Amino acid sequence: MNADQLYSKLRKIRFEKSENREDLRQFCEEKMPLINEILDLKEQKGAVILAHTYVPPEIIYSVADHTGDSYGLSKNARDAKSDLIVFAGVRFMGETAKILSPEKQVIVPATDGGCSLADSITGEDVRRLKKEFPDYTFACYINTTVDVKAACDVVVTSSNVYDIVARMDTDKIYFVPDRLMGLNLIADLEKRGIKKDIKLWDGTCYVHEEFDPALIESSRRMFPGLKILSHPECDPLITNESDFVGSTTQMYDYVVENGNDPTYLVFSECGLASRLEAEKGPFDMVGSCMFCKYMKSNSLENILRVLRNPEPADYIQVDDLIREDALKALNRMFAEAEKK
Repeated sequence: MNADQLYSKLRKIRFEKSENREDLRQFCEEKMPLINEILDLKEQKGAVILAHTYVPPEIIYSVADHTGDSYGLSKNARDAKSDLIVFAGVRFMGETAKILSPEKQVIVPATDGGCSLADSITGEDVRRLKKEFPDYTFACYINTTVDVKAACDVVVTSSNVYDIVARMDTDKIYFVPDRLMGLNLIADLEKRGIKKDIKLWDGTCYVHEEFDPALIESSRRMFPGLKILSHPECDPLITNESDFVGSTTQMYDYVVENGNDPTYLVFSECGLASRLEAEKGPFDMVGSCMFCKYMKSNSLENILRVLRNPEPADYIQVDDLIREDALKALNRMFAEAEKK
């Protein structure tokens, strides 16, 4: 890896300027000793580095072996041959990797691996709700802690939630924790003519919750032919006016497949727009994206630290009994998602 290779990717990303990198080439040159030490340690330890699309782009384009969304990376973790997984993301993602591969060591290098959505509900909350609503099947978004997954019947992701819930052989569903995704789920089922009684928890992702629906009307006036993409974690006022609604990977694929459309407004974390600009541009990306402080707390410096001298708190630990229950819910998701 050399500085020119990294620079060729990062120079295409417009939001780099907002991070006060006045000399991007100098930044790349300064990071190369760090990057090459990470690559050497990764090889020595037989580690695999997974990076969510939302982490800083210098991680994605220098040391990551796989980049994607929660669902894709969970499969990468499950299928990884390595005994050591460094998961550049947030803590619930590392837990998912550990659930799927308990024999492997999993380390999360984020200095703040929280998540406003995952932290909005606990396993105890779900167990209390199950007593209150014993006739309901509990479906949880993958953006949840291991104890929440263990208390639920099935895990879903933003790429498969609509289809999995639609196929369930029950009409009583309690969906946790994302209220906005739940509202989008209800709307999708209504469009299909599917009637289900769906109850919702009141959690949200602070990044997707903050987008302003008023931006849509003004942007369409300013940019004829504008294509609007949004994540199911967004408010229905946004998703209802979008040309496409999908997971991070699905939105990425949409732009790749429809690249002749000149202008896009993407309602998601900034990492998605940056990957598109770096890998598939040139595209015109309008509007302002939102940074996730949790995802951006990952850094090359901390990846090096956890490879060189990890602390006990860096490792993901999951109780065996909780893991078994969480694995059942995840395996049900994989089985349902693979149905035609």
